[in-house]
Amino acid sequence: MIRLGLRLAVASGREAAVRLTIVAAAVALGVGLLLATVASVHAVNAQNARYAWLNTGTPSTRAAVAGVDPAWWLLREDYFHRRSIGRVDVAATGPSAPVPPGVAHLPGPGEFYASPALSTLLRTTPAAELGDRFPGHEIGTIGPEALPAPDSLVIIVGHSPDELARVHGSRQVSAIASTDPGRCADCGVGTKSDGIKLILAVVAAGLLFPLLMFIGTATRLSAARREQRFAAMRLVGATPRQISVIAAVESTVAAVAGMAVGFGLYLSLRPSLATFTFTGVPFFPADLSITPLDAALVALGVPLAAAVVAGLALRRVRISPLGVSRRVTPRPPRAWRLIPLVMGLAELAYFIGRRPITTDGQVRAYLTGFLLVMVGLVLAGPWLTMVGARLVVRSARRPASLIAGRRLTDNPRAGFRAVSGLMLALFVTSVATGVITSIVADRGAPRTGSVASTSLAKMFWPQDRTEGTPAPTVEAVPAGLRTIPGVQQVLLVYANPLDHPDIRTDPTTVGRPSEPGVTSCVELARSPAYGACPAGAGVAEVSADLIGYRRMTTQSDAPWRWEASPIPADGLARLPLLSVVVNTDGSTAALEAVRTTLEVAYPQGYSPGTISEFEADFSRKLVQWQQLADVVILASLPIAGCSLAVSVIGGLSERKRPFSMLRLTGVPLGVLRRVVALESTVPLLAVSVLATGTGFWAAHLFLSAQMQLSLRPPPGAYYLLVVAGLVVSLGIIGSTLPLLARVTGPETARNE
Repeated sequence: MIRLGLRLAVASGREAAVRLTIVAAAVALGVGLLLATVASVHAVNAQNARYAWLNTGTPSTRAAVAGVDPAWWLLREDYFHRRSIGRVDVAATGPSAPVPPGVAHLPGPGEFYASPALSTLLRTTPAAELGDRFPGHEIGTIGPEALPAPDSLVIIVGHSPDELARVHGSRQVSAIASTDPGRCADCGVGTKSDGIKLILAVVAAGLLFPLLMFIGTATRLSAARREQRFAAMRLVGATPRQISVIAAVESTVAAVAGMAVGFGLYLSLRPSLATFTFTGVPFFPADLSITPLDAALVALGVPLAAAVVAGLALRRVRISPLGVSRRVTPRPPRAWRLIPLVMGLAELAYFIGRRPITTDGQVRAYLTGFLLVMVGLVLAGPWLTMVGARLVVRSARRPASLIAGRRLTDNPRAGFRAVSGLMLALFVTSVATGVITSIVADRGAPRTGSVASTSLAKMFWPQDRTEGTPAPTVEAVPAGLRTIPGVQQVLLVYANPLDHPDIRTDPTTVGRPSEPGVTSCVELARSPAYGACPAGAGVAEVSADLIGYRRMTTQSDAPWRWEASPIPADGLARLPLLSVVVNTDGSTAALEAVRTTLEVAYPQGYSPGTISEFEADFSRKLVQWQQLADVVILASLPIAGCSLAVSVIGGLSERKRPFSMLRLTGVPLGVLRRVVALESTVPLLAVSVLATGTGFWAAHLFLSAQMQLSLRPPPGAYYLLVVAGLVVSLGIIGSTLPLLARVTGPETARNE
């Protein structure tokens, strides 16, 4: 039987070869995407492992190690051209001090190691803009085992123990952290891999569901002819077991061929996949690897699954071979098929106001809900197609409409199968677009061309100073700050003594929220972009960066009016500084030179930054999510189009005899073309509306539950994409119509 199955699979004429090729191509796409998804999960884990050492010094990683000289350790974040720089200041207290990965030994005072990308920047950028921030000279580069990404900007700066011990935030450590940030509650650097795995799981589902529908459609190509052939074998004495073996061999041959091509597809796509920054940074190509166990599971599982699918497809032959040869009309679908769809939407709605606290809980809640919705759409599709077909029959006024409606009513599963892949593609596209559009509308993109992108602020919060260290005063402001080319204004913000109710001296201000800083209204009037004082006021209560939380969250660049302060203007100079705010012309050279000057003058605390830079961190995450959504859209729509083309062509092949008989009875060819067009177009348009509406509703439920947001209308590009997809689908249907004249001639009726 195995030899006969191989012969039927590869030597049964052009029809068998076409079927084998299409099934193999579908399996190749599925295997390639599956391996890419598994490799992406491994890449996230590998990248996180290289982030781990940067979390040295956190409470969960600060265990003492006997016999080891501790090292002083301080991790800070810096910026350059809106890119983050990881700066690690270290000081060894003895020869056995722990050494981070990627370097031979800890740098001494006046020495530093830099990552290759940062080393290049230090050589090609003026020192006043970058190099002056890091005292000393470079003694080597950091190896790739310590770099999360090929272009990571990381520097390890050496100090003396006495010097670093006086810096706020530095800690003594006896070991380098090795805990995965995804499993570390207090680790601030790295990727929470559970969240990435949730996104990857949704992406995989969005890609694999249309692909599985494509594989199912391809395996049913010429299904009627194959079922007749197997039924004839049964009638001449073949056992159900023998039929199953033959069918399994045919499907396994295609699956094995497709699996081999799929592995090659994954290997060819791996370098390109490494550039997708869905964790914020690119991967090393070696990160995107699969384990031998992964390869073995795919190599064995895909052919096994193909054999199982083939066995399930032949259940009608095993039960009643005569029933197949007599073309028994299948039972109509029932309304129970709507239950999984309703359950999936109900689960997403249930978590509104009940969002799980843990990431694992959110993965289970939302991923299960979306999978239920997708399964529900597939199950409900035939029933909805049948309902729509019955409406077409009731309103039919022409023979083509009546014939198409009757055929869809008799076998709605076949009619829906042709458009099922497109339906899932539209659903995933609607969900991705709805979620990302709403988040962008709520959070906003980084602002450019305003004070939010041209102004740098160096903060002197009390909690960022070592105990006993006084706050900076006016005399400590660098004299050369105002002479940097591109600097337009330098404003000083002083600590507001009335910021806390327990130290207020004016009883009329108690109970009124106040800003943490105060500044001179005369100076503020010279920079109207930062707001204005009330009429007649000499001092205003302002935020530390002169922009403020309210302006940042409202994304407003309109002039802001601050509250007046009762503090006299001539008393400001006696107050400690809260921040130095520098407005520039927005040029990169000016921003970086100001940042370097402020960091050298005030080495403690956070690096100076702009509101736009902080907003850019979140914007990069949106870009990553959008990239994943684009992958889903660009991959799923062509897959759905291929599935539609295969289904329509397969339907024409299986209906050659009835159509040829209709032509012999005098039915015009144009009527038959309208029948085929209606049979494909009615389900296509119906499921498009259903999938789009369900996708937006699911996105709204997810946004309400996870982020307390409402769905915002998608941009015009989304509508153009949907319309283009439908036009292409209609074009695919139209391109198959000329085949009718060739496959429905009189010779078809004689040969059948």
